[in-house]
Amino acid sequence: MILKLQEGRPNIIDKIKNKEINLIINTPYGPSSKWDDSYIRKSAIRYKIPYITTIAATRAAVNGIEMRKKYGDEIPKSLQEYHAEMKLT
Repeated sequence: MILKLQEGRPNIIDKIKNKEINLIINTPYGPSSKWDDSYIRKSAIRYKIPYITTIAATRAAVNGIEMRKKYGDEIPKSLQEYHAEMKLT
C-alpha cells in the first residue's frame, strides 16, 4: 500500500515518476477518491503502468501472472486461434 495524493508524500505519483511501481491496483472508495483516481489513472497511462480498478480484474491479473510463472514464455493464443484449431481436427 502507498499514500494517495491527499495523504502526504512520498505518494503514488512520486513513486510512479520514480519508476518504483510496476502495477497499480486502485479500488476507489469515498468522495475524495474520485479526485485522486483521475490523477493516478492519468499518470499510469503516461508512464505505461498497468492499472486495475476492480477486485475481479485483480484476480484475473493474478491468475495470469501465476500462469506466466508456471509456463514461462509459452505464447498465449487468442480465442480465434483456439477456434480455428478445433475446426481442423
